[in-house]
Amino acid sequence: MTKQTIVPLFDNVLIKPLEAEEKLPSGIILPDSAKEKPQIGQVMAVGPGKSCCSDGDEKSCDCSMVVKVGDKVMYKKWGGNEVKVGGEEWTIVEQKDILAIVK
Repeated sequence: MTKQTIVPLFDNVLIKPLEAEEKLPSGIILPDSAKEKPQIGQVMAVGPGKSCCSDGDEKSCDCSMVVKVGDKVMYKKWGGNEVKVGGEEWTIVEQKDILAIVK
């Protein structure tokens, strides 16, 4: 099987979620069922953006993508779609569901 590439469309962003915490600060190791769903990840690909002008005059609008490949971002807990491609797990979210860039 050939390696697949995911190319987001419109204002979608492909995120590689960071691993959930394995243990609490107190040293207690968490089972998989108790781990929080990660809400922070690294941007792996971004779509070209979308037209946001309802009047049709795209020159007066700026709907460019704010995030870029390599950014570490925080996104909404239930935002996006989790997908599994090539044995890896990814999250695809709309740019509006990204809450912050983590520096």
